[in-house]
Amino acid sequence: MSAALDKMELISQRTLPALDAETLEDREAKEALFRDGDRFILYLTDGAPPPLCGERLIPLSSRQALLWLNETQLDAGSFWA
Repeated sequence: MSAALDKMELISQRTLPALDAETLEDREAKEALFRDGDRFILYLTDGAPPPLCGERLIPLSSRQALLWLNETQLDAGSFWA
């Protein structure tokens, strides 16, 4: 197996303020962009404590990864929809 297939690289991460709709608790949602060879993967977590946290992995194209990296603070969190 090639070394390139064994390595996943963290490109960027950010924390977003969030509000739980049911409890009105403040949370910190997290987003992280990883690169795995030619692929990009976006990891999202809603900030709830385990095991209740909502997590998602979203495969992104190079274009989508660039869009995510260049989002303004007002646009941050757009991949949650």
